Amino acid sequence: MCVSQRRGRSSPGLHLVLLPLLLPLSFLSSKAPLAQAAIDIPQNYRVQNMSQPPVLMETPVSYTAFSLEDVHLPCEASGTPTPTFRWVKDGEALGPERPAHGTLRAEDEEPLASYGGSYRCYASNALGTAVTRSVRVIVEAQPVLLKQQRVHKRAHEGESIILSCNPPQSSEPPHIHWMDKRMVHIKQSDRVMVGLDGNLYFSNLLKNDSRDDYICNAQYSAARTVLPHTAVRLSVSPSNDVGHARKPHLFRPIGSHSSVLALKQQSVTLECIPKGLPTPKVEWKKKDGSLGETGGRVEAHGRWLHFDSVAQGDDGEYECRAFNIHGSTAHSFSLTVEAAPFWVKEPQNLLYSPGETVRLDCQAEGIPTPLLTWSLNGEPLTEVDEDPRRTVSGGVLILRDVEFADTAVYQCEASNKHGSILLNTYLYVVELPPQILSSDGVVYRVTEGGDVVLNCESFGSPRPHVSWEGEERPPLLSDPRIALLTNGSITLSGVVHEDDGEYTCSIKNTNISISAHLKVYNRTAMMTSPQHVRALRGTSALLDCEFYKDPQLLHYQIVWRKDAQKLQESSPDDKYTFFQNGTLKVSDIQSDDSASYSCEVFTDLDQVKASGSITVVARPDPPRDLSLSDVNDHSVTLSWTPGHPHNSPIREFLVEVREEQHTEEGGWSWARMRRVPGDFDHVELSLDPYCTFRFRVIGVNDVGHSDPSRPSEHHSTPPAVPAMNPAGVRSESIDPKTLVITWEEMDKRRHNGQGFQYKVLWRRAGGTDVRWNHADVMAPPFVVNDTETYEPFEIKVQAVNSLGEGPAPEPKVGHSGEEEPEEAPSGVSISVVNSTVRVQWNEAQNVRGLLLGYKIYFWRTGPRGGRLRRSLRRQKEREGRAQRATESDPRRRPQEVVVVNSTTTWREVTGLQLYSRYELSVTAFNSRGEGPRSAPRLFSTPEGAPGPPASLRFESRSEKSLILFWTPPEETNGVLLGYIVQYQQEVESKDSPWKMETISDPMVTHTELDHLDPSSHYIFKVIARTAAGDGPPIRLRAATLLEGVPPSHISIVSSNTSLNLSWVPGERDRNHGFVIRYLRKSPGCDWMDSEVVNSTQGFYSLTGLQPGSNYHLMIKHGNDTQWENMTWTIGPVPSVMPGGFAAQGWLIGLISAILLLVLILLVICLMKRSKGGKYAVKDKEDKEVESEARPMKDETFGEYSDADEKRSGSEPSLNESKLGSDDSLAEYGDSVDIQFNEDGSFIGQYSNRGPVPHGNESSGPASPVNAAPPPPAAPSMTSILNRPI
Repeated sequence: MCVSQRRGRSSPGLHLVLLPLLLPLSFLSSKAPLAQAAIDIPQNYRVQNMSQPPVLMETPVSYTAFSLEDVHLPCEASGTPTPTFRWVKDGEALGPERPAHGTLRAEDEEPLASYGGSYRCYASNALGTAVTRSVRVIVEAQPVLLKQQRVHKRAHEGESIILSCNPPQSSEPPHIHWMDKRMVHIKQSDRVMVGLDGNLYFSNLLKNDSRDDYICNAQYSAARTVLPHTAVRLSVSPSNDVGHARKPHLFRPIGSHSSVLALKQQSVTLECIPKGLPTPKVEWKKKDGSLGETGGRVEAHGRWLHFDSVAQGDDGEYECRAFNIHGSTAHSFSLTVEAAPFWVKEPQNLLYSPGETVRLDCQAEGIPTPLLTWSLNGEPLTEVDEDPRRTVSGGVLILRDVEFADTAVYQCEASNKHGSILLNTYLYVVELPPQILSSDGVVYRVTEGGDVVLNCESFGSPRPHVSWEGEERPPLLSDPRIALLTNGSITLSGVVHEDDGEYTCSIKNTNISISAHLKVYNRTAMMTSPQHVRALRGTSALLDCEFYKDPQLLHYQIVWRKDAQKLQESSPDDKYTFFQNGTLKVSDIQSDDSASYSCEVFTDLDQVKASGSITVVARPDPPRDLSLSDVNDHSVTLSWTPGHPHNSPIREFLVEVREEQHTEEGGWSWARMRRVPGDFDHVELSLDPYCTFRFRVIGVNDVGHSDPSRPSEHHSTPPAVPAMNPAGVRSESIDPKTLVITWEEMDKRRHNGQGFQYKVLWRRAGGTDVRWNHADVMAPPFVVNDTETYEPFEIKVQAVNSLGEGPAPEPKVGHSGEEEPEEAPSGVSISVVNSTVRVQWNEAQNVRGLLLGYKIYFWRTGPRGGRLRRSLRRQKEREGRAQRATESDPRRRPQEVVVVNSTTTWREVTGLQLYSRYELSVTAFNSRGEGPRSAPRLFSTPEGAPGPPASLRFESRSEKSLILFWTPPEETNGVLLGYIVQYQQEVESKDSPWKMETISDPMVTHTELDHLDPSSHYIFKVIARTAAGDGPPIRLRAATLLEGVPPSHISIVSSNTSLNLSWVPGERDRNHGFVIRYLRKSPGCDWMDSEVVNSTQGFYSLTGLQPGSNYHLMIKHGNDTQWENMTWTIGPVPSVMPGGFAAQGWLIGLISAILLLVLILLVICLMKRSKGGKYAVKDKEDKEVESEARPMKDETFGEYSDADEKRSGSEPSLNESKLGSDDSLAEYGDSVDIQFNEDGSFIGQYSNRGPVPHGNESSGPASPVNAAPPPPAAPSMTSILNRPI
């Protein structure tokens, strides 16, 4: 803060006198916040002979004086120089100034009356004047009693009366005591009491109220006088009207409403004294609130509502009501609470430097709002010369740019109609020479990252300017981490090692300075804090406390605390073990070890603390103190005291029961009876009669179940009639002429007494005889013979014991035995929509039992008309044979069944095959079986869109074309009209157009696509069509195949006489034929070639090799070597045979004969293939004709052979494929065999192949989608003969 150096108009020497320094400067450090720019002289500031403005120590108060001894007005003050005192009475000076002391006392020669009036005391020295508030002294003579007449009052018994007391008036009201002549207080009650006015009130008189010594004593405390009045004699005579009661009335107050004014924090009493017979009672209430929320307290037998210290919240409307059996009366009070002025904010006595701005705040409150006035050294500011530096606004006085001459005492006075209060506050402008109060050469030690204060406490008035410098450092105050304090010290935050060094503090424009040395250490850090451990009772727990400290800090201490209490280290076998690394081990954990644990590491400079906890958990202790209460015949309340939960709250209690009367002792067992929430300690239990019970309770928390409590005492219940009847009463009749009544047997604990049995009652339902047949049995079932088939009966079973029968049971309807329904459902009608048929029928009649439902039988008899790519004649012949076969044996029909519940007479059957003929019939069934079926109904499903083609594959013979092959849909759902082929090139933008080809001949199942991009993949879709629309597509993602090459990365697995070669074919490579050349590394051996190997097969076995031999393998592509390798076979090296191969003539002859035979077979085979191989087709047709002549088996119903429609070699194709003639062996090998399953669905498959599921089917071994290698080819005869020996 920048302090003005401007000097005042008066010399500072006026404020420094040669007097000892006054030590009691504690008034400079009030708890209230310092005013703006105030200064506080430090205790270690060296100063002498400092002045002090006057401060009042004792002040007078207003009072009443009854004698000269009572005249005493204290007025004492402290200050340097010592203040002088003067008094002002009624606005005029009273006597001369008084040195040193200002207390005013009466003088003997002056009369007492001369001291009455208003007084004010002034205490002054050279720095200002302090003033007391104005006080008033009232002068009165000692109170005395005038001569009084004796009073004798007469009244009748039961009347009300007042004994008056009229003491002398005084400004200090007396306290009234009614006593007898023996100075014993008259006993007060709700009938007899002393009012606030001092009178003695009798609500109603009794005969024993008669006495002659009712004496009123007036006690004047201030005058130290008690005045007894003349005794009052009261005579109460008997009256015949005592029994005549009176309704209440009030002695006081008079009227129905009173207004009472009270001052805040003073006492006030509201009084209601009633009269009446019998003695009325009094009730108090707050009409506009709750009496309990006020400070009022009912006293004096209900006659007073007293407030010791009335508050603003007590303001409001009150009512007292006096009442007896004959009536009531009421009186209301309006209590208004006001307040004399009181201080809210008081200005403080403070010191200031020249040039500062001073603000004095003086705030007071009261009701009404007080008026605030300011005075300067006892003179109102309105009478003091105006100063432009001074402004006053209400209770705020501001004085700017203060000077030494502004030192003064200011008075703030607040007043309203209830009084006034006054405060003296001095403003002391002082000049003091600068000093540095901190020690020189202090070494400050701090850890890195901490904060440190380098002390350079300075003081002076005006405040001295302090500067700091560091060795070889830029200006310190430019560092944002450094803050300059008002006393000249600096705070350095976030200390780093670079801050280590010496610093200098000096006062500007002087030669005063000190130095400080800063030493920075590494800070202590907690590396591993204690954990929050949950441990079972009886185990041990480890709490870690791993830390780091600066090596130069040699002294440190580790302190462990449990719930803030320091733990003492013990031996390893005791409770607490402290390890060298700071870890604490707590052994044999018990419940009292549950606590918060903290680890504190102390060094000379810092400390670090981390906390954890141990929570000891265990199963709860068993509940105890089981007791039975609220015992009734069939219920009891079980109570218990929960066991200790061991830091895991009890979630529930399990109440178990053991019944001991109906079970042998060896068979007693506890059964769970009730779950009770954990916050309950009792439960009401309902009990069965005629049983003996014991109970126990188990507590459950998250750790587990407690041990069971000790069993309760035995509790037996008396017998009773059965409270219930057996459940499950029903008929289980099997034979048509028999009624079987059965039920569920009742537990023995439900028998409720001795002599238990069942009373079975039955009668025909709806019969004319309303009487019940009955029989007593010990156990179910009960059989009634000679009934009709499925005849209804009313049945019921009642529990009976020796005390009587159970409750009347509700009858059930049962039936005698059933037989199968006699008639089939009639009125069967059907309606077909697409693949759904709605079947409706009339309700079944003559069911002869309980109708359980209906069964709809339906079966597919074949497709609707149409040739479906086969001969109509053969189709009709087969259909005829199949129909005759199924008609002769309906069980051969591949039928399906739909079950319908008995309440429904229609059902929609879905999922039928389109374009098919069906038959259905309906039958009803009961528990004995099905009735006859209805007459078969014939219907057909309409034609629909076909399913997707069964399979899709492709072949690629060049890099820009491929051929798609597909098979017809498994579900044609009609007559196929052809196919749509769509394909799209895959590009990044995904917006390549679809290309489409339409094939109108359903016999064509392939197409060739040209001009394809070899670098792209394509999406292919094939859609089958019927007259009803297009079916869903089958999709395939594929690409054309590229020119293949021999493999260049081959793995070899050796065996004794063979080498197994494997490789991974190229994903898009077309098949390429190559040979493997091999040479045995042995004298006289030549290169040999394998048979031609396909590159797509991925595996080849080179056989016929010699064990334990070294072979050189090679694959060539044109004139280049594609791959070669050297490897060994496994096994011993073969011995050399005597003689050469050429010497074995017989062997050469045998081999030549075999070769000739193989050559002849190959020529014959090629000749037959060139003729088309018609013999194979013909043989197949002949076989099928023969098979048709044989009886058909179940699984051949509805089957048709594609051999009927295979063309012979002499029949030219109407749509010959570009790939070759229709009579090729390859085409017959892939011929389509269309069949119908039993459900009428198509099975489109290739010969010797199962159906292919929908989706992206494999396109064969050469497909890039699924390039699985074919099985290894068998070695040719040529390769066998050409192998070396």
